[in-house]
Amino acid sequence: MVSGNIFHFRKNSWPPEEYINRTTLQLLDFDSGAPPEQAWRRKLNTHASILKEFSITFKEAIKMITLGIRLWSYVREEASHGRRAPIDPFNREGKPLASQGVPLGGMGSGSITRGFRGEFRQFQILPGTCEASPVMANQFSIFISREGGHKKYASVLSPGQHEGIGKCTDQGLSSWGWNLSGQHSTYHALFPRAWTVYDGEPDPELKVSCRQISPFLPHNYRDSSLPTSVFVYTLVNTGKERAQVSLLLTWANSIGGVSHLSGDHVNEPFIGKDGVSGVLLHHKTAKGNHPVTFAVAACETQNVNVTVLPSFGLSEGSNVTAKEMWGKMAQDGQFDQGNFNVGPTVPSSAGDANCAAVSASTWVEPNGKCTVAFAISWSSPKVKFMKGKSYHRRYTRYYGTSERAAENLVHDALTNYKRWEEEIEKWQNPILKNDKLPEWYKFTLFNELYFLVAGGTIWIDTPLPAADFVHDNTIKPKLTYNTNSDQNGINNNSFTYEDENFTTSSEEDELEPLNPDSEKDSESDVGSFLYLEGVEYIMWCTYDVHFYASFALLALFPKIELSIQREFARAVLFEDQRKVKFLADGKCGIRKVKGAVPHDLGTHDPWHEMNAYNIHDTSKWKDLNPKFVLQVYRDFAATGDLSFGAEVFPAVCAAMAYMEQFDRDQDCLIENDGFPDQTYDAWTVHGVSAYCGCLWLAALQATAAMAAQLGDVATAEGYKGKFVKAKAAFEAKLWNGSYFNYDSGSSGNSKSIQADQLAGQWYMAASGLGNLFDEVKIRSCLQKIYDFNVGKVGGGRMGAVNGMHPNGKVDESCMQSREVWAGVTYGVAATMIHAGMEEQGFATAEGIFTAGWSEDGFGYAFQTPEGWTMDGHFRSLVYMRPLAIWGMQWALNPIKVVLNAPSINMMDRRLHESKEDGQTSRNETGEGVRKMVHKGKCLVFPCTC
Repeated sequence: MVSGNIFHFRKNSWPPEEYINRTTLQLLDFDSGAPPEQAWRRKLNTHASILKEFSITFKEAIKMITLGIRLWSYVREEASHGRRAPIDPFNREGKPLASQGVPLGGMGSGSITRGFRGEFRQFQILPGTCEASPVMANQFSIFISREGGHKKYASVLSPGQHEGIGKCTDQGLSSWGWNLSGQHSTYHALFPRAWTVYDGEPDPELKVSCRQISPFLPHNYRDSSLPTSVFVYTLVNTGKERAQVSLLLTWANSIGGVSHLSGDHVNEPFIGKDGVSGVLLHHKTAKGNHPVTFAVAACETQNVNVTVLPSFGLSEGSNVTAKEMWGKMAQDGQFDQGNFNVGPTVPSSAGDANCAAVSASTWVEPNGKCTVAFAISWSSPKVKFMKGKSYHRRYTRYYGTSERAAENLVHDALTNYKRWEEEIEKWQNPILKNDKLPEWYKFTLFNELYFLVAGGTIWIDTPLPAADFVHDNTIKPKLTYNTNSDQNGINNNSFTYEDENFTTSSEEDELEPLNPDSEKDSESDVGSFLYLEGVEYIMWCTYDVHFYASFALLALFPKIELSIQREFARAVLFEDQRKVKFLADGKCGIRKVKGAVPHDLGTHDPWHEMNAYNIHDTSKWKDLNPKFVLQVYRDFAATGDLSFGAEVFPAVCAAMAYMEQFDRDQDCLIENDGFPDQTYDAWTVHGVSAYCGCLWLAALQATAAMAAQLGDVATAEGYKGKFVKAKAAFEAKLWNGSYFNYDSGSSGNSKSIQADQLAGQWYMAASGLGNLFDEVKIRSCLQKIYDFNVGKVGGGRMGAVNGMHPNGKVDESCMQSREVWAGVTYGVAATMIHAGMEEQGFATAEGIFTAGWSEDGFGYAFQTPEGWTMDGHFRSLVYMRPLAIWGMQWALNPIKVVLNAPSINMMDRRLHESKEDGQTSRNETGEGVRKMVHKGKCLVFPCTC
């Protein structure tokens, strides 16, 4: 629990004199037009600096030269087939800027990011493709005419000069009014919403707020899949004259890059229900991808008039040029009403852009207020992967597969956004109003969720076809959980496992679900969900990284989390014997070994061609299988879903059995094999390692607990005994009196302090199981990490460096040992919070905010990378692992673990028979971890309860 207000020393991000004066806030404080007090903020005139990409040292280059040659050859080979390699460090497009903002849309139907200065960029409509450059024709603009006509203003609502708008004399974008200074305009981000406030720009007597709303609604599996966003403009006239205000949305028929020039694109005006009118932009994609239709619309009301221009171009030969369009708006403040009747435009020619415009005009009285709402949606009903398979996206379950679904989407967005905001505020307010939490944590917690939209997410509704793998028939069949009632109405719950039946009783309160289904979400089938490791590492659901990120899905969309675990559980029991060449050593092996957890679900043919990662043979990695077991147990315990547990338990047993081959000295503890055989895939490990060994100990305990709860007493007893032996070996080989050595080898970094050494303990605490080690050792490790990995880098304001020598120097044995990883730092902070070290935990995580998100940092907001070096060079922007900040929230305010863990730390039972019988449970009030009296019958061992 967070005790006291210990974070008062940090200056809030809300100094009024630097952002918005309070009078403006009060004027905008109706219809949610004023931004919240807790938000990430930037002035619109903030310089968007170029980010510094990482580089390897000469020593590292020598070590990696052979790998580099093989990787370069592989990248070229993939390109010859028209495909992009999942990891390609050789081809970079443009220079990344510190200019990102909250993305548009829900999850899994493609995304578009709107930068804090107002530009639309990062188009990810096609799977695995990210068009980072902004489409400069996509803009909001404003035209103001005061009564009497002596005051007029016209401006694009994006400040400064931008690349790609052409020369000031042409007929294109440069002819528009790019005259907003941004000095008095600010951006406020609290995902999934954002506010841009124009405090007297361009009209000194007009206050304008633009509120961006997307349907990211925890536990709402319908609306959260919708590809749409709403922009609500709040207008306040502080002048003495009436003002005619026209807001303009322009949009290019494009999916990013230069796709607007490919030709054959058609625009079509429409008048819809409830005053929702706009333009459909039908986009013909290349390379056999399915078409995409955009809808841009505004809502006509008694006070707001909507008009459209279905088509204009960016060059002199266009029927209507961008310059002519701008001139029409500057003169009249609207387009001709007859434009709604012109029908579809002729298909565009190659090389010509086909853009559309929607205008919403209103009069605002002196001291009056008005609201104008726009919406953008896109309909791409089928998603096609590079090797040919296509699937229907999740939202088609509700909107069908017609290209005109975009029209229905903007209608529903404009008529439902207030309900969405109510749901968002109900979800966020308990955290935002908790005065014990530091301000930076509140908005960073929500804003890191941007990745679940902008992380290349794909959410399909179509059932997956049969896999192309060879099934391993030696694996035991799954358990089946049966609920029957006898003639007296009493439940008799049983598990069927091969030829044996185990019966266990359970009380109703032990089976309370994590989040009871609402009427709107009564469907149990949530389809299949993918998200990328990162926009630079194009692999879906990379599992060693999902280990950190999955807390966000479990807390907010638990059904999606369970569906991902089911897919990996099925994969464990299958084998894919197709040959793959591994780039690190040049050797060949099979793509997917039975019993091994895959590294990822694939790239160009997900679910059917797993393990797109081919640098190392991940069937020899030591962390994937334990991470699978730990995630499965955590999810099983948190949701109370016994049918899920019964379904995946055979895969858990298979995954654990597979790992026994790596215990070479029969001490029940696995060893690493002298190469980077875990998530730190450039950091070599010898013998027993702190990271993988700790994960393995935790997996032994979790397997025993899960077996006990499913009634498999023999398996539970077996893994209990293995744990006791393995723990003794682990401590004997690695404990040095204050922390666990990096590994048991004799290399120069074997005694390094690894920030992530207690990853297994993190999961034990998060799952309601007993500690792996005594509290003295746990706190000693965490304090060492805090003092060295955190405190001795960047003044303690940069996060936790992965490796640190005991002499206080950063471990520079490889690029990963010298990096700060945002997701790992959040995980370490969560472990500290579980251990009662809240102040150290928040100070550790604050380094990620300071270095990554603050105005004094490196500029990584809404593109948090995998990691960075001490001098601020990033590696792999827009990365999955930083979602681990939700592991901190899980530690602070965990949802009750539904299933009973063993009544005491089952693994140390023989040594601690006199311990009090109790259960670690979750407290929904945010008061941390407390003891609860165990009510039900113990499932595993004879006891006296």
